[in-house]
Amino acid sequence: MAERSTAAVDVADNGGDEPLTAQTREATTDGAAESQKTPETTSPETDGGAKGAESPVAAPELHSGHKLARRYRLEECVTRLDGFSSWRAVDEKLRRAVGVHLLPADHPRSRSVLAAARSSALLGDPRFVQVLDAVEENELVYVVHEWLPDAVELTALLAAGPLEPHEAYQLVEQVALAMTAAHREGLAHLRLTPGAVLRTSTGQYRIRGLAVNAALRGISADRPQRTDTEAIGALLYAALTQRWPYENDAYGLSGLPKGVGLVAPDQVRAGVHRGLSELAMRALVNDGATASRQEPPCTTPDELAKAVAAMPRIRPPEPTFAAPPDYQRTTYQQGSYGRPPARPGAGVTQPAPVPPAPLESRTGKALKWTVSALLIAALGLGSWQVADKLLDDRGARETPSSETSTTDGENDKPSAPTPLKVQAAQEYAPDGSPQNAANVGAAYDSDPSTFWRTKSYFDGPEFAPSVKQGVGIVFDLGSEKTVTGSSIALRYGGEHTTISLYAADSLAPSGPVGSMKQIATGRTGGTTLDLKGKASADPVSTRYVLLWMTAMPHSPQVGFSDAGYKQGITDVSFTG
Repeated sequence: MAERSTAAVDVADNGGDEPLTAQTREATTDGAAESQKTPETTSPETDGGAKGAESPVAAPELHSGHKLARRYRLEECVTRLDGFSSWRAVDEKLRRAVGVHLLPADHPRSRSVLAAARSSALLGDPRFVQVLDAVEENELVYVVHEWLPDAVELTALLAAGPLEPHEAYQLVEQVALAMTAAHREGLAHLRLTPGAVLRTSTGQYRIRGLAVNAALRGISADRPQRTDTEAIGALLYAALTQRWPYENDAYGLSGLPKGVGLVAPDQVRAGVHRGLSELAMRALVNDGATASRQEPPCTTPDELAKAVAAMPRIRPPEPTFAAPPDYQRTTYQQGSYGRPPARPGAGVTQPAPVPPAPLESRTGKALKWTVSALLIAALGLGSWQVADKLLDDRGARETPSSETSTTDGENDKPSAPTPLKVQAAQEYAPDGSPQNAANVGAAYDSDPSTFWRTKSYFDGPEFAPSVKQGVGIVFDLGSEKTVTGSSIALRYGGEHTTISLYAADSLAPSGPVGSMKQIATGRTGGTTLDLKGKASADPVSTRYVLLWMTAMPHSPQVGFSDAGYKQGITDVSFTG
């Protein structure tokens, strides 16, 4: 399976099994029906349990330190229920944290879990927590996925209070677009709860457990698009009100009062954005009813995403700055430093005697003579230094020019380039069609046997205009550094490969390539390419570097990679 270098959080989400109005039937994702829902043993962070029971399947008895495939070392068991367990683990090959789902190979849902994990891995959308591996060996089935240490669950965000309108707008927009892309590929989530949505440190929302969470619990739905759309509406409702839009409490949130039905968010809490409130109702009330403005209900993520796009954009709040404290004069500035406080009842003070002029005393006269002598000596010394300088300049002008140029050349030797370490990377696909996002870590792991590879195309070698504008990877150097060049090892040779380097503003650049500052560009017909910035150009300082490929050679079929115009990157290094 493909591998991805970024990391992530994934704790099995057990709370609120049936919070949505869309009823789900008990079956695995590949269609094998089950007789009853499997009971779930909830972890300390759950909010509810499942109903029904079937013959329990014992979870694999593994322990911390156990190693899978001589690579994934189990560290901490996060959840253990219904015959499967979830772990935080370490990928010792790539030295990164990962998450692992484990269940016995004879578990009734093991086939479904493998199928769901492999389908999810093929999606390769960076808006989802990526599946890195799905394997059956030694009577075990395990699924390896990203672990995002900098991400926070929506559950934790809502525990602190409702979200600001701009943040709630970003939530529903990003989740609706992500689920639209998933359903376009035939994938559904079916357990889209606050615990399945993560907010990264960059403000992006990512969804975990696509298809896999439902497969682990044997959940399916007759109308999966409606189920996921209603779930997005519930997330938006909770973000606006800090209440769960059903009578039962779930995910640390209080439910609505019993018997009142579904109330619009702006009627639950004052100050709720009217447009977002109506949008939540259009997603939740999708059984033929309509929202307050008689708008049609949203029954698919695509319809919901279009409704979000039709809204006036909600701008982020203006930053607030604390007013500086009033300027306080100190007692020294007020002229009373070192003076004792006035005694109560003191009369008029006596005027102080006027001191004599500073230089009229005997000491002052001696000081004047001393200063005069020093000034005369300084003038004489300065005149001598000026004459000496003029003589030196005359001698320098008479020195042959060849000697001067030789000396200057010795002092102006260029300094050696410094290698810059890559901390993380993410594929850049402005057209929404990534190449191999889950395997981007192989492009800088210093292992010549691993590589990141593009898809194969019929047209080439130039991408534009028949294929796309280009493909690329954004590399994170950890902090802002001056970038002077790069050395790139390529998988395929041939005529020809064109690559340029640009300074980006983040791992997910906000603007097009044309708006970025170019660092270097080059073209090669071999398997290596060294890029260097122009000597006449100013050095570029940036934390994020975009490697942008706009042409690649034709190569024959290799394994599962079809013949066509394609390229692979074995290793990338930067210098500054």
